[in-house]
Amino acid sequence: VRSELGIPGDAIVVAHVARVDPMKDHEGFLAAMAELPELHAVLAGAGTEHLPAMRNVIRLGRRDDVPRLLAAADAVVSSSRFGEGFSNVVAEGMACGLPAVATDVGDAKLIVGDTGIVVPANDPPALAAAIRALSRETAAARAARGARARARIVENFSMARAVERYQELYRTMGG
Repeated sequence: VRSELGIPGDAIVVAHVARVDPMKDHEGFLAAMAELPELHAVLAGAGTEHLPAMRNVIRLGRRDDVPRLLAAADAVVSSSRFGEGFSNVVAEGMACGLPAVATDVGDAKLIVGDTGIVVPANDPPALAAAIRALSRETAAARAARGARARARIVENFSMARAVERYQELYRTMGG
């Protein structure tokens, strides 16, 4: 995927997967990436192809191969400003073994835990600082963080865990 997109193999790449909508705060994400010219970002989601061009940001529009894109990334980023509940893209990225940088909207802290970095919403400098912090970790440290992220999703948010929790709930209700 990196080769297809013209991204050097040794580059640090963050994936931002979201339709263009004010709640997703692409503007804030792009402002953060403007502070990180040494990093690369891949934007996927309806309307991303129409966002302003930047040297270090690839705007892909709607894609059907998000797992392939995540596999080419070093981290997943969610810059939402408001309106999130359980962020599927954060959980999906973590399930793919990626550490996450997310804004503190909805369940971000619950999902990410100590495996990534959660920053205040609508704060591009804080978002940039968190992305920079992850990018400065060694590849081994990022991989270990990603492995912990995947384990967190499997242990807490997998379908099997959801079924167990429903069974526990039914038992407490006398069922």
